[in-house]
Amino acid sequence: MAKRAPRESFCAVSTSFAFSYEEMVSRNAGLLSATEQALLREARVLVCGAGGAGGAALQSLVRAGVGAVTIADRDVFERSNLNRQLFATADTVGKLKASATAEALLRINPSLGVETHGADWVEHLDALLPAHQAVLDAMDDVAASIALYRKARELGVTVIGSYALPLPSVTVVRPADPRPEERLGYPTTRTNWRVLTDDEVAGCRMADARYALVHSSWARHTSAELIAGQLSGTTPAPSLAPFAILTGTLMALETIKLLARRDTVDCRGVFLDPWRLRTELPKPAPIAWALDRMAQRKVRRTVNRRTGGPEGR
Repeated sequence: MAKRAPRESFCAVSTSFAFSYEEMVSRNAGLLSATEQALLREARVLVCGAGGAGGAALQSLVRAGVGAVTIADRDVFERSNLNRQLFATADTVGKLKASATAEALLRINPSLGVETHGADWVEHLDALLPAHQAVLDAMDDVAASIALYRKARELGVTVIGSYALPLPSVTVVRPADPRPEERLGYPTTRTNWRVLTDDEVAGCRMADARYALVHSSWARHTSAELIAGQLSGTTPAPSLAPFAILTGTLMALETIKLLARRDTVDCRGVFLDPWRLRTELPKPAPIAWALDRMAQRKVRRTVNRRTGGPEGR
């Protein structure tokens, strides 16, 4: 029997009015059928990461009528989060993201079922994953993400995620799909996720970057210097509120489609170019192969130039 994960549960908040779930979701009618709405109400969704994308996804899911959520996050809100994270406010800075977010969600739907988990949540995936109809990966923790996707395959759970880049994107990885580390060529496929080296983490980021350079307009909207800083770990990844919120909204929408038993995007997903409002789909294989060779060289040159490697001299 899987070991039960330690959790913090929250009680419904008191309100100055008689809360009605039916009234809250009444404007969904016409976009969701009564049957689909019932599926959302009965669902429990696990969201790993309650930051920019995760917070936006949680808010959208709860407002859409998802009946229960579990929030897994080990961090606290910081002042630098105020530019994009919906539940980072002047009165939540310094507080645990999971608890502060749970309390805010209960102010939206006082009848919401909500649990939170802290730093050790990844140790309890055997218990957590089967208890949820959908799982969202909204983390920037490479090791925990790898562990999540591997265990989701083993337990037959679908994971909704995105690429670890500033551009909005979304993927839906079903149990039979290749894991992101396999599809993108991470240097970790035979590695224990608990002991990843800095080089392996950097290799995972570079693999994501190569894919984005091939299939999205990422390079069009940022400088080579900034890309190099991100990949070498010397510059924090930029994040603009609309970009982070769009990513979370896309993840929430794919989750709603999954719960409502509608078609979703596939494991390769899509990018969204917010500046031009264009959806960017994966390129055909022959074109992608040629562009990937160029992207691989560009990533190496860019990073080596930043770090003083041979190609940068």
